[in-house]
Amino acid sequence: MISNSEMIRIRRQMQRRIRDVVAERRRARQMEPVGGEPTGDPADARPAADVTASV
Repeated sequence: MISNSEMIRIRRQMQRRIRDVVAERRRARQMEPVGGEPTGDPADARPAADVTASV
């Protein structure tokens, strides 16, 4: 049986890992060239934001 404190420790470790992966992917997206070709990743299928909509 796993203790309550160990369960909390494991949960926090998993959350930390997820947060690190999300931050790494965000940094990778920011490093990509703006007009880069889609890589086939489903995240690339998102429509680009309309720049003139905020004017």
